[in-house]
Amino acid sequence: MKLKLPIGIQSFDKLIEGGFLYVDKTEDIYKLTQGGNYYFLSRPRRFGKSLTLSTIKALFQGRKELFDGLWVQDQWDWTQQHPVIHISFSSIGYKTMGLEVALNKMLDKQAKLNGIQLTTKNYDQKFNELIEKASSNNKVVLLIDEYDKPIIDYLEDLPQAKEHQQILKTFYSVLKDADPYIQFLLITGVSKFSKVSIFSELNNLDDITIDWRYASMLGYTQQELEKYFQERIPTACEKLKLDRPELLARIKTWYNGYSWDGTQFVYNPFSVL
Repeated sequence: MKLKLPIGIQSFDKLIEGGFLYVDKTEDIYKLTQGGNYYFLSRPRRFGKSLTLSTIKALFQGRKELFDGLWVQDQWDWTQQHPVIHISFSSIGYKTMGLEVALNKMLDKQAKLNGIQLTTKNYDQKFNELIEKASSNNKVVLLIDEYDKPIIDYLEDLPQAKEHQQILKTFYSVLKDADPYIQFLLITGVSKFSKVSIFSELNNLDDITIDWRYASMLGYTQQELEKYFQERIPTACEKLKLDRPELLARIKTWYNGYSWDGTQFVYNPFSVL
């Protein structure tokens, strides 16, 4: 039976429980979680950043049932579970509420999800309180998606973009002294953080954007394309009246060509789907 194509699905649990196709990236994710603690990763939109963070969240929450048959199933220590603070700047509502108000509401929501009562009012101190209280039983996993969206969305309104830049700089500055409470941190976006001075005080981030070890962690390799879509290739050949080598060559021309180390090339996953 053909698995459904997960077009637009960014939630790992929804993807697995819904019977959608998942290209197994858990070996790369495992290497990432074992190789360090503080990471930054930049990739274009529609490249699987949100799904990667969602997968990491499920791992650290110990949701073993979601990983049945995947590479990491027999490698992960499922007895160790960590509280997860998962922030996505694409959905916090800063355009309608303003960034400071949106940050406060988002932190309140994360506190509620983790069973925490916050007492501080300002967003930076509230963020600090959330991290400390969430780590009361085990260190926190902090996942931040599209960190740069409040700036990128206002590139045509530079005063507003600069105001958001300063707010985010204050927000992220909390992380510098939060090391005792953090097990793992991954921040993703479409722009490289060295070009945006909001991480100036957070100098312990490992930028893996062009690290060869993770060059194919997002996107589909040629091998993955032919393995996971093998049941759909004959249908496409018939529909387009092409033989398999010609079809694969055309798909490669259309959607391949992304590389972050100059050696490994990957397909844009959304385009392929």
